[in-house]
Amino acid sequence: MRKLSFLLLFLAVTMFAQAQIATDIYWVQFTDKDNSPYSIDNPEAYLSPRALQRRANLGIAIDEYDIPVNPQYLQAVADCGAELLNPSKWLNGVSVHVTDPAVIEAINALGFVEVVRNCPNDPKAQEMKERWMADEMRAVEGSRGFRGYYGGAEAQATQLKVDVLHEQGYDGTGIVVAILDGGFVGAENHACFDNMREEGRLLGTRDFVYGSTSVYTQSTHGTSCLSTMAAYVPNQMVGTAPKASYYLLHTEDGPNENIVEEYNWVSGAEYADSLGVDVCSTSLGYIGFDMSQWDHPFEHFDGHTAPMTIGAEIAASRGMICMNAASNEGDGVCTLGIPADAEHILTVGAVDENGYRANFSSVGPTYDGRIKPDVMAMGEGTYVASGDGGWWPYYNGNGTSFATPVLAGAVACLRQARPYASVQEICDVIRSCGNRADNPDSKYGYGIPDFSQALELLHVEEAPIQNNNLINVYPNPSQGEMHVVLNEGAKAELTVFDFMGRQLYTYSFNGLNHTTLETYLNTLVSGVYFIKAVSELGNQTLKLVVTK
Repeated sequence: MRKLSFLLLFLAVTMFAQAQIATDIYWVQFTDKDNSPYSIDNPEAYLSPRALQRRANLGIAIDEYDIPVNPQYLQAVADCGAELLNPSKWLNGVSVHVTDPAVIEAINALGFVEVVRNCPNDPKAQEMKERWMADEMRAVEGSRGFRGYYGGAEAQATQLKVDVLHEQGYDGTGIVVAILDGGFVGAENHACFDNMREEGRLLGTRDFVYGSTSVYTQSTHGTSCLSTMAAYVPNQMVGTAPKASYYLLHTEDGPNENIVEEYNWVSGAEYADSLGVDVCSTSLGYIGFDMSQWDHPFEHFDGHTAPMTIGAEIAASRGMICMNAASNEGDGVCTLGIPADAEHILTVGAVDENGYRANFSSVGPTYDGRIKPDVMAMGEGTYVASGDGGWWPYYNGNGTSFATPVLAGAVACLRQARPYASVQEICDVIRSCGNRADNPDSKYGYGIPDFSQALELLHVEEAPIQNNNLINVYPNPSQGEMHVVLNEGAKAELTVFDFMGRQLYTYSFNGLNHTTLETYLNTLVSGVYFIKAVSELGNQTLKLVVTK
């Protein structure tokens, strides 16, 4: 088997005994979701209110992909003697740990099991990744000093014109970003994240590799990626989405290389979707396997074959804007890593401060002839925080791994400004605002996008108005002055929540006594809020976006 992960690894990589013994990992593929206790008609059982609101905002229906894996199937596999690891509802299967061949035979005999496949470890690919470590763990010499508010990160922010969005109040407030990566060593105490922690914007963590209680192990890679978005130390380092909220998800197994990591990622993306995440940033990629059952030859780079690519496509269809690093394989014929071939995500290549492509940045096109990467961002000499901290808290690093979250932060700000634009609309406008949009190619894609132009091109949307709405709040988004209309019935009990679900205000509204309610709403600071209306005719939850 041959596989290469281009995850950049750094000096402080913590290796420890693993719950997943790579050669004993299997993928169990189910045939169906029959007789499930879950249904499309009751999505509240498996999707959060925020996830449901995102679907409503974007007009996305609940479908069979959303229904969890049948728990009876999972129990039957466990009863055979397997240790369940990560189920995937989108791929309809589960990864398991098994050491006894008789257990595999028993699982294969289950009527609802389509196939059981081994996910073997690959020592050769691991050796290749360790060579990447030797090259990538060295900091590169910075060619610029601090230049004001953004500190050492000024070039990477201003190159995308995301500073223009920040000046207009679009700094990621109310937007939730998930980072799927190989570890977040040092993120729990680095000073650049103090503001995020103090304001409660680190919403949660989860480990899909070991099932442990901490993601702050194994690698500093995720920490550096997070810093390009979330850092907030004015005049030292400010990221591209300094006021967004974040989930940190560990899906890449640094000490080993096997295809179960693709399934880990899909489970992580499903989790992000269920939480209502708006933007997913991934700086991982998987290039090839020479075992026939897992092979990723060129013809698999068609946007709908590899497990992780399938998951990325489904994630985009759920309303999440997904970004993935192109890879660091340089020139050649399609040197991308899975899932950079996915059609409905933004694949990100690397340029330097002056806009020239980094020689390590991977190129397309995909097998079916599509241009990849889609766009470029600064990934050569990128200013990032180090999980090592201490005497080396910041450094300049190289990799499409860093270009991707730099761009993802800008996308989060654009999503804040245009909350009702579809994933397709946002991705299309970002491509159209690239500096090579008139002549895209497989090295630069559509070029470096201008997010100030993207903001202008995306129309300002009002919240979708439905005939069965109990209330309407307009304008929405609002810059401060709001009006409320009661559409049905004589009375509704209204409750206002912040985007974390904390109750802020309650009011008994009859449609006439609007002055007191509107006065309160006009005091809200910039952010995302939810207004729940309950009446005899039913209930409704409306998302309200305030941009002052």
